[in-house]
Amino acid sequence: MNKIKHIFLLFPFFLLQSCSVYNFTGTGKIDAKTFQVGYFQNISELIEPGIDRDFTRRLQDLIQNQTNLNLTSTDGDLVYEGEIVDYRISPMTATADLTAAQSRLSITINLKFSNKKRPEEDFEKRFTFYDDYDGNNLPTGAQLKKSLDLIFERISQDMFNATLAKW
Repeated sequence: MNKIKHIFLLFPFFLLQSCSVYNFTGTGKIDAKTFQVGYFQNISELIEPGIDRDFTRRLQDLIQNQTNLNLTSTDGDLVYEGEIVDYRISPMTATADLTAAQSRLSITINLKFSNKKRPEEDFEKRFTFYDDYDGNNLPTGAQLKKSLDLIFERISQDMFNATLAKW
């Protein structure tokens, strides 16, 4: 009976110990203290003003919200830089009168990731996502905002998973 009592007394200690290794985002233990996100310039053939700024901020916000890393403008332990290499609007399906019944906005972003604490984790990779919308809508205003929110959320989360969550 005393052994069982001791086990129950030690259980909270083991539970707290294990919480220091993992967190809810799956990042585990991160030995970095700071990160920096360079400006993701839009170098695609089709330019949509402001998306470079919006994506850069989206990635910064996601990392700040899901980790305890501090954002810095120079000399970060983790460095995210790259460019928007493709911004494309294409018809997906056509109607009988040959107009687009559905259109797709797709964005590809090239990421160059550097980890100063663990250089073996450095890599360069492209991340792509898209949003399909009614062909009668133009990719402007509310439709553009909805599509960009969806695409940037997915791409920034994929980047986070590839760099910090290792998924």
